[in-house]
Amino acid sequence: MTRPSRKTLLFTLILIGGLGWMAWAVQQQLRETSPSRGDDATTRPIPVEVAAITHGPIEKQRTFTGTLEAHAEFVVAPKVSGRVEVLNVDLADEVSRRQVVAILDDAEYVQEAARAEADLAVAQASHLEAESLLKITERELERIEKLQSRGLSSESQLDTTRAEQLAKRALVSVTEARVASAQANLETARIRLGYTQVTADWRGGSERRMVAERFVDEGETVTANTALLRIVELDPITAVFSVTERDYADLKSGTQALIATDAYPNETFEGQIQRIAPVFRESTRQARVEIGVANPDRRLKPGMFARATLILDRHQDAIIVPEQALTRRDGLDGLFVIDADADKAVWRPVKPGIRQGDQVEVIGEGLEGRVVVLGQQQLRDGASVRIVERGTAP
Repeated sequence: MTRPSRKTLLFTLILIGGLGWMAWAVQQQLRETSPSRGDDATTRPIPVEVAAITHGPIEKQRTFTGTLEAHAEFVVAPKVSGRVEVLNVDLADEVSRRQVVAILDDAEYVQEAARAEADLAVAQASHLEAESLLKITERELERIEKLQSRGLSSESQLDTTRAEQLAKRALVSVTEARVASAQANLETARIRLGYTQVTADWRGGSERRMVAERFVDEGETVTANTALLRIVELDPITAVFSVTERDYADLKSGTQALIATDAYPNETFEGQIQRIAPVFRESTRQARVEIGVANPDRRLKPGMFARATLILDRHQDAIIVPEQALTRRDGLDGLFVIDADADKAVWRPVKPGIRQGDQVEVIGEGLEGRVVVLGQQQLRDGASVRIVERGTAP
């Protein structure tokens, strides 16, 4: 077995010495930078940044995206077929309730009404004739009865006259029915003639709406129930969005909302929840929510993209701190509050509440003054601190 050379032994000793020195240096560094477990008097103050603990209102808000829809819409369609002769309104025009918006060619319907009037006249004439024949038969029956009482007429003559009277009464009833039928046909013809004047007869809502779409032009021939115009109500307007199960439980009718749009980036519009769907769509696992928004100047339009910010909860006088001040110790949420002398940090357990932006409501005892927002990872209860300004090197 060969012995190691002197150079090898020397190199080994130098390496061992260097490693030992490095270990000592690291240990010293850790002692200087780590908080001591001994008495506070021997601890170097730890540099921290602080912020004020404030009191005031705080709101729980959630923002959803959706679309604006018309509060109500009405599709104008004729009840009869015909050629469109006149369209009285066009896209973006205002329309009043029961206004005539289109006129169809009525020549055929005028003729139908005239024919029905003639049929009624014939039926009425037939009825008058039947009544006259009945009167004649009744006078004949009265004469036969007198003769028969004096023995000047046979029983068979009396029976024949009575049968003829019954037949004439039946004829009068038939002609009365024909008159009623002719009157109904005439009324139907007049109604159909009136349908050539197409009106916008929506129910409920405001008295005036706006034409959103026009589907036909003058001169086109349309059938019954063909859509001519779509008329929408723009005041109020409805913001529609969908929510997941996580947010659904926090919503209720009447909740206030602020609506923002890309069309008016510097404005918000007030509204409130009007309807919440009682079911979720299976395909998306979301429920429909509708917000009513006042729109008196009609600047908001259906189809616009909208963001709805809902105020789900509000505390008027809350204790508020920056969210970054929250930290955890032994599984509890808490804060490091700077004591009155501004040289120690005191641990205060808290219960977080409403979060709004980078602020959070906290509930606990002894929450006054200032709170540590940077550097709390190195702190323990009662640790000495040195307050530094934000952005200043410790």
